Amino acid sequence: MLRKDLHDANRLAWNEATIAHNSHKQDQAGFLAQGGSTLFPEEIELLGDLAGQTLVHLQCNAGQDTLSLAHLGAVVTGVDISNTAIDFARQLSEDSGIPATFVRTDLYDWFAETAAGSQRFDVAFCSYGTLCWLSDLAGWARGVAGVLRPGGRFAMVEFHPFSMVFESDWSHKYPYFAHGTVLTWDDGISDYVAASGEALAPSGYLTGIEGFKNPYPAHEFQWGIGDVVTAMLDAGLTLTALKEYPYANGDRLFERMIETPGRRMVPPADVPNVPLMYGIAARK
Repeated sequence: MLRKDLHDANRLAWNEATIAHNSHKQDQAGFLAQGGSTLFPEEIELLGDLAGQTLVHLQCNAGQDTLSLAHLGAVVTGVDISNTAIDFARQLSEDSGIPATFVRTDLYDWFAETAAGSQRFDVAFCSYGTLCWLSDLAGWARGVAGVLRPGGRFAMVEFHPFSMVFESDWSHKYPYFAHGTVLTWDDGISDYVAASGEALAPSGYLTGIEGFKNPYPAHEFQWGIGDVVTAMLDAGLTLTALKEYPYANGDRLFERMIETPGRRMVPPADVPNVPLMYGIAARK
């Protein structure tokens, strides 16, 4: 069931978190202008050749990945619900000199408005902590299919829903099979950039805001792999790849995670490996 009321509540939490996150990142415009990228190899592999392709970055946050995708030759549009994130993304595009279009709206509204018009995209993309903010997964999948041209491609790298059954100390605390059940966190969206350090700040890490406390709660929706794949198939998309990874790119999701080369985070030695990310590629 579509819960735009909870989406809007999350917008407030993201507005605050975005300020904290970007306080830790040094000269992002200069980094991007000089060819720097915030992307990881996994999403680049799944996306394939982007030269001359029109690409929409769904839930683009503050635009760093969107502008990095432009470096790969794509003509990019970013969509996000957060006022602060989109304002930052627009400024980052201007300051870096990398052209992009950024739209501030609820994603489901954007799907409906775009599907009603003539614009269609060659590629749709999202990554890292996006699906958990979607209250209607079937509607999302239909929305993705609706904005792609025939033959258009979709790619996603996401944190694995199985990893979300664990508390930060690796204890098994939460259910896997939730099918979109709402989980409310009174402490809102955390400053995960501060927790991850340089792994999420390739332009250089700054101390920035310390002891961040989000004044707004956050509401997440837990979807399993089966939920995601079924929604995409029902929307008429054809899967071309489904991959799982035993590491998390950049984000120190749990306590005592060890950073390995490539800014990959893995469990400590006393925790057996588990799937921490997965990737999907599909075509319309």
